[in-house]
Amino acid sequence: MSSEARHSWSAAAVGDAQQAEYIGFLHREPFVIDAYRLGFTVGVREDYTYQSSLRNVEVPIEILDNDFRNPDLDRYIERFERYEPSVGMLGDAYDRQEARRYNQAGRELKRKFPGTEVIIVPKCHEAIDVIDEDMILGYPMGYSDQTAEEYTDIVDWRGRRVHLLGASPTKQYPVIEELTQPRVTGEEPADIVGVDWNGVHLAALHGEYFSPHGYGSADHLSIRETVRESLRHIRSYWKSRGVWPTAETERNPLTAEPMDPVWAADGSRATVDGLEDAIVVEYENGQTLAYRSQHERDRVEYRAGLTPTEVHG
Repeated sequence: MSSEARHSWSAAAVGDAQQAEYIGFLHREPFVIDAYRLGFTVGVREDYTYQSSLRNVEVPIEILDNDFRNPDLDRYIERFERYEPSVGMLGDAYDRQEARRYNQAGRELKRKFPGTEVIIVPKCHEAIDVIDEDMILGYPMGYSDQTAEEYTDIVDWRGRRVHLLGASPTKQYPVIEELTQPRVTGEEPADIVGVDWNGVHLAALHGEYFSPHGYGSADHLSIRETVRESLRHIRSYWKSRGVWPTAETERNPLTAEPMDPVWAADGSRATVDGLEDAIVVEYENGQTLAYRSQHERDRVEYRAGLTPTEVHG
């Protein structure tokens, strides 16, 4: 094979390796409504629910994340079987024994739900080889207690299917390049199956939207509009880098708007677009919701069976 042919093959291989099958966004209504409409694969952590009190909008759970602070594999599997997502983030394996346990659970889920993708996050070097090659390795970035670079070298992830967890797209893309670019030592590129990042909501609560060129002021926008603006920039950025999926999956269009607007807030920054006088409540299940009136709060708490822990305002 000529050097020109090898270069052409390498460019094609790298392009295929970098193109994801999905771009994830894990959050609640109404933010996932906009993400879903923009083509993101949406989901939620297994200990949360979407704001199911919204009567006329039903957003599918396509990705089911785990409660990493309080992991419970049996509970996760029970909820996985209830929601039947297309992608399951099974858990973090801090040693070989945990990796074996998650791997066996992943095999069972893939057997019961053909076509399901399972993500296992190896949190130590020894866990990687224990995980089957048809599983996706979660590459921890962002606010993870341990990031991948702390206990592995980039070569350990080559030749595997990989999902990048956390960090902004402009931080994720250099890692994607490291995982996929040709190396003089000849390792196969990693196959980038997916990425996700949910930091745009926190930025919106600070009055900023994300763009590849830096954060912009969103004082003139609502929280929802700010998140939507960030999501548009993320989609545009991934398309420009060849990471955004080209294959479109068949999805039911979401044309309705929520009849009951209830917002998720962080409890201390309910200050944008009508939230100035909101009642912000933390709940025992980990949710924090902001209500426009006591009547709205009473109705939602009753219907959803929510138990408050503390009221901020």
